[in-house]
Amino acid sequence: MKILVGVEKSEESHLALRYTCHLLEHFEAEVDALYVKPDVVEMAREGAYAPFTTRTEIERQVEREAGKVLEEIIESCEVCLGGKIPCQPRVAMGDPAEEVIRAADDGQYDLIVLGGSGRSALKGLLLGAVSVKVLHHAKQPVLIVRNYREIQRILVAYRGSRCDQGALEFIAPLFAKKTPEITIMHVQETARGESEEVAEACVMTGRETLHELGYEPVTKMAKGDFEEEVLKEVAVGRYDLVVLGAYGHRQHKYLPVISDEALNLARLTTRPILVFRELGED
Repeated sequence: MKILVGVEKSEESHLALRYTCHLLEHFEAEVDALYVKPDVVEMAREGAYAPFTTRTEIERQVEREAGKVLEEIIESCEVCLGGKIPCQPRVAMGDPAEEVIRAADDGQYDLIVLGGSGRSALKGLLLGAVSVKVLHHAKQPVLIVRNYREIQRILVAYRGSRCDQGALEFIAPLFAKKTPEITIMHVQETARGESEEVAEACVMTGRETLHELGYEPVTKMAKGDFEEEVLKEVAVGRYDLVVLGAYGHRQHKYLPVISDEALNLARLTTRPILVFRELGED
C-alpha cells in the first residue's frame, strides 16, 4: 500500500505523519510525506508581499521554511523507519490541495492522509480549505487525523452502498493484526421512507461482510437523521476512528463530489475519520 501524507508547518500535519506510521505498524506499506511550498510568482501576482519586502527576501523566507519543515518531516519519518516502513520526504510548489491531488494520482497512491484541527465543534471547528478541497476531488480514500490515538475501537457509519462495502473491505486487512473492536452502525432514515426491515437487512449485510473478512463486529441501529445519530454515537462511544463512504444513500457512485453528510461528519467529528471512495471514482 502506498500512502501520501500532506505535510505543512502545522503541528497537526506532522502528527498525521506519525499517526500514519503508527497505523501501518506490521503492515506492508510505504509512506511519502509531501510538503507544498508557496509559489512566489503567484504570491506576487496576488499582491501577497508584505510592504517593503522584496521578492528575493520572500524567496529566501520560503526556502528557510521549506528547510525547517523538511527537517521535521525527516524526524517524524523516524517513527516509520523504526517500524521498517519506508518513509520519504517530497517537495512540490503551488496550491497545496491541487498538488496533493496531482501527486496522489501521478504516484498511484492508495490513501491520502491529512492533519486536521483537534478543537471541538463547540469551539468552532473548521476543517480547512485544503482538506475540504482534497475531500471533494481526490480519487482515493482520505484520512483526516485530529489526534494520536491507539486504535482500539472503530465506528463504521454504514448505509449499505457499494462505497460502504468498499470501506469495510479496505479497513479489514489494514487492522488485521491490531484486531480492534469494529462497530457497524446503521441509521434508519425514516425521513427517506426506509423501513425497519430494510434497515435490519442492511446492517446484517455489513456484519456478514466483516465476518467473512475475519471480524466479529458489533452492530447498532438508530432512527432519525444520519449525521445527528452518527455524531451522537461518536460523542458517547469513545471511538478511535470513524469510517464512512464518500457517497450518500442511493447516490450514484460517479458524483463529482462527496455527499454533504460525509463532508459534514468530517467537519464536525473530533475523531480521526476515514472517508472512503474506490480508486478512480470521481
